[in-house]
Amino acid sequence: MRSLIDIRELSVEEIDELVKVANDIIDNPAKYSEKCKGKILATLFFEPSTRTRLSFESAMLNLGGNVIGFSDSQNSSASKGESVADTTKIVSGYADIIAMRHPKEGAPLVASMNTDIPVINAGDGGHNHPTQTLTDLLTINREKGGFNNLTIGLCGDLKFGRTVHSLISAMSRYDNIKFILISPDELKIPDYIKKNELEAKNLEYVETTSLEDVIGELDILYMTRVQGERFFNEQDYIRLRDSYILTPKKLEAAKEDLIIMHPLPRVNEISVAVDNDPRACYFKQARYGKFVRMALIMKLLEVE
Repeated sequence: MRSLIDIRELSVEEIDELVKVANDIIDNPAKYSEKCKGKILATLFFEPSTRTRLSFESAMLNLGGNVIGFSDSQNSSASKGESVADTTKIVSGYADIIAMRHPKEGAPLVASMNTDIPVINAGDGGHNHPTQTLTDLLTINREKGGFNNLTIGLCGDLKFGRTVHSLISAMSRYDNIKFILISPDELKIPDYIKKNELEAKNLEYVETTSLEDVIGELDILYMTRVQGERFFNEQDYIRLRDSYILTPKKLEAAKEDLIIMHPLPRVNEISVAVDNDPRACYFKQARYGKFVRMALIMKLLEVE
């Protein structure tokens, strides 16, 4: 029995295999429609979510399985003080696999240590979000044709953005990758990510506060929202939330084959006027999430 808590638990070969299976699901959906017949996914979402929760549920239903769970900790016994470990032990008697989102870092890891069924981390605080990273990787694979020789701009909240941290971990294992880190000083990438991922692997990276100065160099622009729920101080949030807004004007200097990604939800950091630009991939990216989660559920349930 195996869980997925951190993207680094997957080898490059396993990531490539998941992407390959996800691509096959997109091309041949009928082939997979009963792969998980009789299996039950429990979605334990202690924090609000639209895309992640619904795409997990849609993934399991598309595989012929069933779904149980809750979408808010207030709808669970956590509101009475039940521990994550106890909740997991109980739910593992009702389901074959768990997808958990939790505001506390490490909660899905605790869950995985208290059950004998697979647990998928669907986001834990500002820490990890491995299935979003798999979604991002599938998007990059489909839109760029592979993972090597890319300049990736990460823009916005690089301090609290768990999607950014996980994507750096994953992409740093491929060849000739350069990162351009675009953020206000208050939201710079944490030192441990620089030290353990970028510098330890001798990767080229640049830190800047200006999107306009670097947009012409990028093969991928990964936008993030400045997350109000991760701030302790509302004044800081209000001051920083509009630091980077992508507009058609800013895109005039960008490459024709740039792809624009965003884990969503978007607030105002990408103008709606960009949505019709052929380089905008963020809605496709959200759709791809279902297929890669289907591939992951099958892998962890050891379904051929």
